[in-house]
Amino acid sequence: MKYIVFILFTVMTNAAAQLMLKYGMMNMGPLSFAGVNPIVKILQIVFSPWIFFGLCVFVISMASHLYVLSKVDLSFAYPFLSLAYVAVAVFAYFVFREDLNAWRIAGIGFICIGTILIAQSGREDHAAGTELAANSMTTNGMSR
Repeated sequence: MKYIVFILFTVMTNAAAQLMLKYGMMNMGPLSFAGVNPIVKILQIVFSPWIFFGLCVFVISMASHLYVLSKVDLSFAYPFLSLAYVAVAVFAYFVFREDLNAWRIAGIGFICIGTILIAQSGREDHAAGTELAANSMTTNGMSR
């Protein structure tokens, strides 16, 4: 649980990147490749300020996630990324006026409950691992 700050940083930067990409694409207008070189169009998209900044924030999010993966189990860290769905849905409701109906709210609730359960399992696993290590050290020390 001591890496939860880094996990939540990963989640929030991931969500922030999604919001920046959405805003950038809204500013681009309708996307059409008709009569335009696709490579030029892709470069226009990538180097649009909000999209470029969103991609940079994704890189920061990925670097943070790699750090987290070097410290905790993947089966513990990865499910926390689902909280990015929660953050994106809530911020999209307020920033972009996107629909947040009862079904989405229920889904968000299930995501939050699942993440809490996973967080609790990490706490138990850590306690069990600490106890196992302590017992192992005691046993090894006594057998000498």
